[in-house]
Amino acid sequence: MLTSTVAPTTPSASTTAGSSTGTAMGSTANTQLAGNFTEFLQLLTTQLQNQDPTSPLDPNQFTQELVQFASVEQQINTNTSLTTMISLQQTQEAASALSFVGSTVAVSGTTAQLANGSASWNYSVSQPATAAISITNSTGQVVYTTTQTVQPGSQTFTWNGMNAQGTPWPSGPYTIAINATGTNNQNVPVTTAVQGTVTGVDVSTTPPTLTIGGQSYPLSQITQVLSSGASAQATATNQLTQSLSSVGTDVQNGVTAALTAAGL
Repeated sequence: MLTSTVAPTTPSASTTAGSSTGTAMGSTANTQLAGNFTEFLQLLTTQLQNQDPTSPLDPNQFTQELVQFASVEQQINTNTSLTTMISLQQTQEAASALSFVGSTVAVSGTTAQLANGSASWNYSVSQPATAAISITNSTGQVVYTTTQTVQPGSQTFTWNGMNAQGTPWPSGPYTIAINATGTNNQNVPVTTAVQGTVTGVDVSTTPPTLTIGGQSYPLSQITQVLSSGASAQATATNQLTQSLSSVGTDVQNGVTAALTAAGL
């Protein structure tokens, strides 16, 4: 029976290895496979040449060894194709994020920028309620509180940047907290969102994050696109169209290669 002389691979101590580590491991595995394949053929040839004529190699065992080795090769090829597809997907996400630069969007969150004496938050409730609203600064200090009656649906709360005594607070990030109580003194869920212009995109993270009012938000937190920057969107749209065209072809080729490697 053929036996492998390759030492078993020891699992990595880290369970959070990045894509670069996975790529390096895949490259190492492919290199080992190429070497092992040559060694396997040499062992197979030697075994066939020197087998005992009175006790030849069992055909079933021989076939099983061939199938096992072929399965390993197919799996590594499949992993390589999947790694390529993941990389292409990340490229597509980055291209999509770039298209938001210059756009005014609403994102799920509670922190808005106070600028020119105004900060706004969107919020909604499902039933009539009394809302206790408090606003804190970046250090957690409460700078403004109020109570008001709210109706079901989406609405906007705008703060003029002043406390109860009429003293203005400096520009910067402020966080709102809204606790709503219904007619039977039961808690009413409140969803909040902030509006702002996308001024930057960080494509080094997965998924990419958008910079809105000095805060970073993942792409998935966008709930509404209110307007888009004319020149920025035109440029980003052209780049996105070209990127998606290339990605679409590469993804199709990647899927085909993966299925072929898996023998499907």
